[in-house]
Amino acid sequence: MNPVLTELVGRGGGLVTRTAAVQVVPEWTLERACRRGQLVRVLPEVFVAAHLLGGRSVTEPLVGRLDPALGNRAVLAWAGGRAALSHLSALAVWGLHRQAAGGLLHLSVPAGVGLRSRPGVAVHRRQGFLMRPPYVVRRQGMAVTRLERALVDSWPLLPPGERRAPVIRAVNNRLSTPQRLMSALEAAPKLADRGVFRTLLTQLAEGCRSPLEIWGHERVFTGPGMPLFRRQVPVRIGTRNVYLDLYAEIERVNIELDGATTHGDPRQREVDLRRDAQLAALGILVVRFTHRRLTREPEAVRRETLAILARRRAAPRP
Repeated sequence: MNPVLTELVGRGGGLVTRTAAVQVVPEWTLERACRRGQLVRVLPEVFVAAHLLGGRSVTEPLVGRLDPALGNRAVLAWAGGRAALSHLSALAVWGLHRQAAGGLLHLSVPAGVGLRSRPGVAVHRRQGFLMRPPYVVRRQGMAVTRLERALVDSWPLLPPGERRAPVIRAVNNRLSTPQRLMSALEAAPKLADRGVFRTLLTQLAEGCRSPLEIWGHERVFTGPGMPLFRRQVPVRIGTRNVYLDLYAEIERVNIELDGATTHGDPRQREVDLRRDAQLAALGILVVRFTHRRLTREPEAVRRETLAILARRRAAPRP
């Protein structure tokens, strides 16, 4: 391949547009590289180095045979500043979803933009959408829809069992808040399973921070006899704060829900025991339930919790 064109493709991470190429080499140089199989046109006016095409089915759209990160750059180059990555593509750039090779690449465009969906690329046309903040931000050097909108848009595209995780991670990582997500949800009145999304946001606003806590909230730690637990309550121990999963303030009982990944980890067990002893010195009883018990024996966990709370209420106070 022409050395000047080779350098240009290399600077573009394997990608070049016709507009950029013809500024440094004659157009026939670009066409010759394509005829020789050195470059491949994956979208109108967008070319990539041939060795970057995956070895998947030849019937698959060419843009779908690219690594998803390169595919994202290719569709943005094709859009020429008129669109932003959205839906699952935006969610992947935000670091909250693993973009599958060969999956659709998603763009959102203002209503008047003439881009159309094509094989491997879904173009979503939106009224009131503008290519500027707060509708669009730049992340990893690419134009993407803001996180709250990407999470709402992606909700119906994910399998039901995978929908909660990105939302929970966004809140836990302080990328968003339940309140901001609720505002974005209000702007999508026809969203599929909207009520489930709203319930999840309510649980996150109440302090739930993991699928296990949500499971417990829904099936075990609410209802007759249960106190109104406070969630993620900060308690000062020495020079740092620790956060209590479920805290019954009157009874001074902290329910800790141990996730499946912590079970059997001796280092985590040592940290937990030390923390529990420090809380006991403050008069707080720590009760731990494993992921296995909570999900397989919810009624037994409920009975034990109610018995512990009743005994703490009946015990004489110092």
